Amino acid sequence: MKLSKFCGEDLISFELKAQTKDEVIKELVDLASNSKLVKDKDQLLQDILEREKLVTTGVGYGVAFPHAKSKAIRGIIIAFGRSKKGIDFDSMDKKPVHLFFLIAAPEDAIGAHLNVMARLSYLMKSEKNRDRLMKIKSPKELLEVLDSVE
Repeated sequence: MKLSKFCGEDLISFELKAQTKDEVIKELVDLASNSKLVKDKDQLLQDILEREKLVTTGVGYGVAFPHAKSKAIRGIIIAFGRSKKGIDFDSMDKKPVHLFFLIAAPEDAIGAHLNVMARLSYLMKSEKNRDRLMKIKSPKELLEVLDSVE
């Protein structure tokens, strides 16, 4: 499975403007809404914020995976955002987050979204991959990194 099929160049931002956790999530949902798979942006935002209240998706190492299953979406999507400065995201390691992958899936998605999250997690375990994502400048490069996971 190629992760790039869930992401597109219009779902990528290398310069997030957000300063807070909620602002990051809103900005990522705005990005995600560029996808024709998003039926209701406000519902998707609400679902992701609700999921985030359960436990932080800031997994550490400067990475966060805000996500939700939602009736506001017709298929799995990944929106990517980067903050050079870093944002306090209540991360498990208490460090600022720089790399954000918003993952949204339909409510009836059984396991595909878990596979997507597992592949992204595996990709982000590598310091080399995280460093590369901090430096890349084009959406094409990001999509290539996403597809580098076997």
